[in-house]
Amino acid sequence: MKKDNSIYRKALQLAVPMMIQSGITNAVGLVDNLMVGRLGTESMTAVSIAGQLIFVFNLAVFGALSGPGIYGAQYYGQGNDEGVKNVFRLKWWLSMIITLCGMAVLFFFSSNLLSLYLSGEGGDIDPALTLSLGQQYLNIMLIGLIPFSITQIYAGSLRETGESVKPMVAGVCSVIADVVFNYLLIYGKFGFPELGVRGAAVATVIARFVEMSVIVVWAHREKIKHTFLMGVYRTFLVPMAMAKPIVIKGLPIFLNEFLWAGGMAALTQCLSTRGLAVVAGTNISNAICNLLNVVFIAMGNAVGIITGQMLGASKYDEAKNGSLKLMRFTGALCIGLSVLLILLSGWFPTLYDTTDEVRRYGATFIRITACFFPVQGYLNALYFTLRSGGKTFITFLFDSIYTWVVPVTIAYTLCVFTPLPIFTIFIVIQSCDIIKVVIGYVLIRKGIWITNLVVE
Repeated sequence: MKKDNSIYRKALQLAVPMMIQSGITNAVGLVDNLMVGRLGTESMTAVSIAGQLIFVFNLAVFGALSGPGIYGAQYYGQGNDEGVKNVFRLKWWLSMIITLCGMAVLFFFSSNLLSLYLSGEGGDIDPALTLSLGQQYLNIMLIGLIPFSITQIYAGSLRETGESVKPMVAGVCSVIADVVFNYLLIYGKFGFPELGVRGAAVATVIARFVEMSVIVVWAHREKIKHTFLMGVYRTFLVPMAMAKPIVIKGLPIFLNEFLWAGGMAALTQCLSTRGLAVVAGTNISNAICNLLNVVFIAMGNAVGIITGQMLGASKYDEAKNGSLKLMRFTGALCIGLSVLLILLSGWFPTLYDTTDEVRRYGATFIRITACFFPVQGYLNALYFTLRSGGKTFITFLFDSIYTWVVPVTIAYTLCVFTPLPIFTIFIVIQSCDIIKVVIGYVLIRKGIWITNLVVE
């Protein structure tokens, strides 16, 4: 029993700071959303659509760094400081490539990408105005992609070595900056210009630079504690013998995160064919649901780090048993979140200056999403467990390929070719994850994911 409590405590020690950081970050997103929502439905919808595109980029960076992150956790568990340094350097190369490519695509094709979500009936929403506002927001947000990527390099590496407080504090500073400048620049308070959606974008970019500065400066001031940072910039060269297997092993993770995020964007696009009011309603739902799903996302990350360290230390039975316990624990935590979401579903949409139809969509989407939170929590911990052993191709098939083949295909078919109500379609889409839980559980029990990637 003491061992059980130990692994839960260790997971929470890692996860809680991540929850706080992500929760604060998402709270900023929520505040942004509410502040922009007070400008009208077009502004809210424009920022929501642009946010879908930024989300794909964010997940691409996360995916590019996750492959090296598996090795970073295992090298740390092995006590190989030079291995952690080289992983850190490789992260720089990968993140900068992804960032430059992402900025180019979002700059040159912003109009085409945003227009994909404006094909449905507008109702009381002006599609042309929505497109214009979305472009204004997105063009400014491109500047923030660089500090975001650098922050992810440092935050991921610190977490892999057991340090999750510094990223959390950096996140808190980011939030404070974002909330303050949102208020000043969206509404033009205290002599600042009234910039509307552009003000929301400028505030977010400022917050990204604040977060990056805090985490980078603080981490380097404590290099004695974070020994992998000592001399890490003497060279950017990474031994090919090390880089090649990491890149090969990490490529499926990158493709998985990128395609999964694209799949989520495609699902939203399918729903948008039923009208822009549906897009606005899903935006309201996502704003509050994303604030609470940080619990199972952080727990999933913690499960991956803990099992990765155990695998690096060749504690295979302990890794398998611990992951199963933590998966069940995460699912149980999400039941409480479901209850909270349902209680908030009637009140939260009233905070937006929008139509009664959009508020009704938002409330119902919140309730449906809440009912599937335990499934999402269990599934997230399951996914990170599979990935911790380096079975990246399996997770690629399990996650992104499944998303495109099953939920996206079903969503497109039901939205375009059937008269089914949008809420029925949304329930069917959410239910698709139950199949993944069953498949993933079988894979975990068989133990095919258990691998020590850094054994000499």
